[in-house]
Amino acid sequence: MTRTHTVLESPVGPLTAVLTDGALSGLYMNMQRHRPPEETFGPPADDDAPFTPIAEQLQAYFSGELTTFSLPLAMQGTSFQQRVWAALQEIPYGETTSYGEIAQDLGNPNASRAVGLANGRNPISIIVPCHRVVGSTGGLTGYGGGLDRKRHLLDFERRTKGASLF
Repeated sequence: MTRTHTVLESPVGPLTAVLTDGALSGLYMNMQRHRPPEETFGPPADDDAPFTPIAEQLQAYFSGELTTFSLPLAMQGTSFQQRVWAALQEIPYGETTSYGEIAQDLGNPNASRAVGLANGRNPISIIVPCHRVVGSTGGLTGYGGGLDRKRHLLDFERRTKGASLF
């Protein structure tokens, strides 16, 4: 298993992108809760070319031109976490859902807390849009990157989505 990383700049601060055997296995914000230790990211990339598609798609996302990412992902987690992370990728751009709704969709309506824990362990922020999950009343709840970033991402997507409707 070959791992390498680089740091990409973004409107929400620096993002550390980690590739494992050529697939994106991590995208971490600085000071992110549950961010693995830096030494697990592999060495800094000698060549940023493998990171170009990630950088280009993030740039297109932050400029309002991209609403769905298409990158090879290699997320490591339990089978339940994998199911939650797959469900996150189904949340439409500019929309939100709740932990309870995801639990219901996964066939276990009593698992909203477990969904929240899996959501918090999402290793690929923004691209796997855990920021689109809110509390049952629609309020912003915890976010590994901080509530200010979550609010920024949700507001950005809503503004962009609204502008594209006209």
